[in-house]
Amino acid sequence: MTITDNHASRRLRWGIVGMANIALKAVLPAIQASRNGEILALSSRGFGKADAPAEQFNVPRVYGSYWEMLKDPAIEAVYIPLPNSLHREWTFEALARGKHVLCEKPLGLNADEAEAMRQAAAGSSFKLMEAFMYRFHPRMRELRRLVATGAIGEVRLVRAAFSFKMTRLPNIRLDPTLGGGAVMDVGCYGINFARYMMGQEPAEVFAFAQLGQSSGVDELLVAALRFPNGALAQVDCSFQIPRRMLAEVVGTEGRIEAPMAWLPGKAESVLHLERPDGSVETLTFPGVDQYQIMVEEFADAVLASRPVPLPPSDAVANMRVIDAVRESAREGRPIRL
Repeated sequence: MTITDNHASRRLRWGIVGMANIALKAVLPAIQASRNGEILALSSRGFGKADAPAEQFNVPRVYGSYWEMLKDPAIEAVYIPLPNSLHREWTFEALARGKHVLCEKPLGLNADEAEAMRQAAAGSSFKLMEAFMYRFHPRMRELRRLVATGAIGEVRLVRAAFSFKMTRLPNIRLDPTLGGGAVMDVGCYGINFARYMMGQEPAEVFAFAQLGQSSGVDELLVAALRFPNGALAQVDCSFQIPRRMLAEVVGTEGRIEAPMAWLPGKAESVLHLERPDGSVETLTFPGVDQYQIMVEEFADAVLASRPVPLPPSDAVANMRVIDAVRESAREGRPIRL
């Protein structure tokens, strides 16, 4: 593929590896609505599984195996929404076959896997990005700007939560061999958010977890993160309690809260900014599709041959913290990073 100055008129040709719910409900429609991308092919494990989605979304090519789709020279980029245990394998395969990769979070089963994936992309001419869609919402970018410019003074505390009550069983999120567990599935958001808001990596973590009696994975987890400057973060996640999505940043001069933090939908969203005198300003943001912004910015990076907006190194750093949190929960002691 040759990138020229008229890349703005080009559309990145995508394939999707697997028929996961998030692909069909969020990312596929986002690519189709994007200004610079198109879905060329769907793939599944077994013939016929992708036929109905392909017809529904008017996708021209269907493959009964991931391998076959990756051989298609017309496909330039792939989205990988497979179980966590398969991210590394299929990212390697896609890069080796000349495809750019947008991979679901978390990038790997652990930091070593994520680092191997980062190195594989760095050693190729193809791009790799972790699909943390919430980072692309204008509301989150404004929250980071407010924090960075001192709107609430010096940040001392971040709180983040993501939980939902799991009712559909069996569920791959409860399978330890597939990289299951609440911190891997939804806790990764809060950890990423804390690092994003602090602008630094934690020095130490301490976590407690409640394991599922049948699954053996963490189904309820609370983690405390201590940062080098003394600031703290509290992250909780669960499959056992009602749906909650909390993101709050507390500084020496105020606080900011983002309701429905991770999945605000396409409706209008808000930030609540509390000043030192107790007054609260509500900042309102027009409705957008954060998935669409993500795939558009990824495609821009590919088509213009520039770095992706979320570098793989950030995904590796996030996995290091997740690894430490899981180790702390297992061993019942603080873990230094």
